[in-house]
Formats: sequence, C-alpha cells, structure tokens
Amino acid sequence: MSEAQTAQPFGWAAFTLGAIALGMGLVVFWAGPFAPQQAAGVTLGELAAEIAKSAARAAVGQDAPPPAPMARDLDDYLNLATGLIAGLAIILGLASFIRHEAKRAALSGIALGGLAIGFQILTWGMMLVAGALVLAGLSYALRDAFGEMFGGLLGG
Repeated sequence: MSEAQTAQPFGWAAFTLGAIALGMGLVVFWAGPFAPQQAAGVTLGELAAEIAKSAARAAVGQDAPPPAPMARDLDDYLNLATGLIAGLAIILGLASFIRHEAKRAALSGIALGGLAIGFQILTWGMMLVAGALVLAGLSYALRDAFGEMFGGLLGG
C-alpha cells in the first residue's frame, strides 16, 4: 500500500463502504426479493377481503382487532444493512474531512453513501405510488359491492 493510502484511512474506508452500500442497494432492487413471496393475486385477494371485513365491522359498529406484529424477513435485514453501511460511509467521509485527509476519497465516500440512501428512498417512493394506485383500483372495484351500504358516499 502506498503512503497516500495509509495516511487516509477514513477517506478510503468511506469510499469502500459507500461503494458496498450502493452495490447492495442495486442488488437488492434488481435481484430481490430474496424472501419467499406470495403471488400477487393472493395478496390482492387478501387485501380486498380485509377491506370488506373492515367495512362490515364499521357498518355494525365493532372495533377493529388489535394490530399483529409484522414478521421480518431477509429483504428487511438487507435494506437495513444497506442503509446502515451507507450512513457509516457518510460519517467516515465527514471524519476524513475533519482529519484533513484528501478530499477526493472523502467526497467519494459521502457521495456513494448518499447515492445509496437516495436510491433506496427513490425506489420506496415509486413503490408507494404504485401501491396507492393498486389500492385506488381495489376501492373502485369494491364500490359496486358496498356503494349502497354507505349511502352513496362511494358514488355506487
């Protein structure tokens, strides 16, 4: 290793961790999900059944059941690890600036860590928009079944 690399441990560590975090984010997005998933039709059918049960409970005046804790899977842990590694890259890049190390490695680490976090936020935002469109479609499809129950609130 050259003297330039040994004199800048935080900058090079930030660069390495930022590159790993961005790579992990891309792999999780493009190759995932890694945990077993139900078919989309099953998931949408269960969602429609839950909406119908909730509407029936609300019409009768019953309280909603308490929420059940969500189970974590491999994809959740990979997303969490990606965010933590990206955050560590940003922190190490800032530490490199504080120690007056070379700015190129520090900026690269901060940029790669920020890109990894930004990529995760962008993909989650796109998934939220797609999920909202699916929910709007389901509620539109269910309005015929429950339109009379709600006295025309749903336009059915």
